Amino acid sequence: MTVIAPALHQETAPDPRDPLGRLQRFFDPGTILPLHPRDKSGVLAAIGEVDGVRTVAYCSDATVMGGAMGVAGCKHIVDAIDTAIDSDVPVVGLWHSGGARLAEGVEALHAVGQVFEAMVRASGLVPQISVVLGFAAGGAAYGPALTDLVIMAPEGRVFVTGPDVVRSVTGEQVDMATLGGPETHGKKSGVTHIVARDEADALHRARHLVSMFAEQGEFDLRAAEHGNVDLKAMLPASAKRAYDVRPIVHELLDNVDGESTFEELQGLYARSIVTGLGRLGGRTVGILANNPIRLGGCLNSESAEKAARFVRLCDAFGIPLIVITDVPGYLPGVGQEWEGVVRRGAKLLHAFAEARVPRVTLVTRKIYGGAYIAMNARSLGATAVYAWPDSEVAVMGAKAAVGILHKKALAAAPEEEREALHERLTAEHERIAGGVERAIAIGVVDEVIEPAKTRSTLAAALAAAPARKSRHKNIPL
Repeated sequence: MTVIAPALHQETAPDPRDPLGRLQRFFDPGTILPLHPRDKSGVLAAIGEVDGVRTVAYCSDATVMGGAMGVAGCKHIVDAIDTAIDSDVPVVGLWHSGGARLAEGVEALHAVGQVFEAMVRASGLVPQISVVLGFAAGGAAYGPALTDLVIMAPEGRVFVTGPDVVRSVTGEQVDMATLGGPETHGKKSGVTHIVARDEADALHRARHLVSMFAEQGEFDLRAAEHGNVDLKAMLPASAKRAYDVRPIVHELLDNVDGESTFEELQGLYARSIVTGLGRLGGRTVGILANNPIRLGGCLNSESAEKAARFVRLCDAFGIPLIVITDVPGYLPGVGQEWEGVVRRGAKLLHAFAEARVPRVTLVTRKIYGGAYIAMNARSLGATAVYAWPDSEVAVMGAKAAVGILHKKALAAAPEEEREALHERLTAEHERIAGGVERAIAIGVVDEVIEPAKTRSTLAAALAAAPARKSRHKNIPL
């Protein structure tokens, strides 16, 4: 059991890197209690409150050897994580560290490894959030990567080897921001979930996420019904037109004081799918939505993997899922096959099939082929599957299917009659093989719902389902 030292007090923090100042800005005013005396270990850990939620946090002390991680500092982090596990509260890491202390040699490496072991031990038990405020280099790079969510401030830099080492080994010329800055990890690697505007915004977003995980709330069905609007009216008139799904997500979820509660995660990465947390009728929910404005909403290797880890995150912490689908299938191409779309796509299938958390699917326009299964189909255990009027559920679009099934007949028809025949066969195929009516008849779609009642319908389905979650770690897929 950790013994909490007397409260620390500091009127001003002249050095913006000072860990006490950073922790004071993170916690609610007057609630911070240190978990150990202030020392030269390069880490300061404390317990306090975030919007009234008991929370543990540790902060690299960049004023001491650049926040390098030594034996004593690593022990403070391990103790902080253990305190969070024992108290069943979130743990937040504020990172500004150049990695392991060179002077301590292999002892420091061993200590850093013990930090990693503690993070894995905590995975799936308590929410772990990392806020990268400066360098997180070398061994310190893997600390944030092992946690559930990573937020980067503009000055954040995450890399295993710095530009000088890269240059000496590979000859590549690169600066620190390009190698490991927020834009790189937000758009290219997917390491970071949120790119903040500045340090204050990074801490604010971390506080918001703590509340989302630790104060999940209960469904207020009356409040959910009160916010009903015709979401289908937000779709373009033509079913062939692309659109950004995020305004629909914002409108679906609660708004507080005119601000959406939706916190998008990895918004700059694998952009054909949208993931994030918000509140529906006062309850924290996870949102997973195809985004037709990017790649037509197709699933690909990156978006499937991104979605899979998000599903497992929500499942581990009992956060109900809403899956909004408008997807023509998996993105075809040699590049996709070589990038492992089969292996990475299988992760999404596994994540949904494994999940025990309540999860509903809404088909807004279409859902075709293998993507139909991957986006939380009834066969994978969906709690409920709904569809808006005129939506399509099929192996592929009817016209494309006819082009394959009746290839010879179409080729044999006179050219002037071919298009009319194609249209006639398409209409016949729709009656026989597909459409949402057939999906309802065989029980893979529950019902067609009024778009204006989407909020209340989804909230009611999730509220009626048993509140469950799985017992598994949240491995960085």
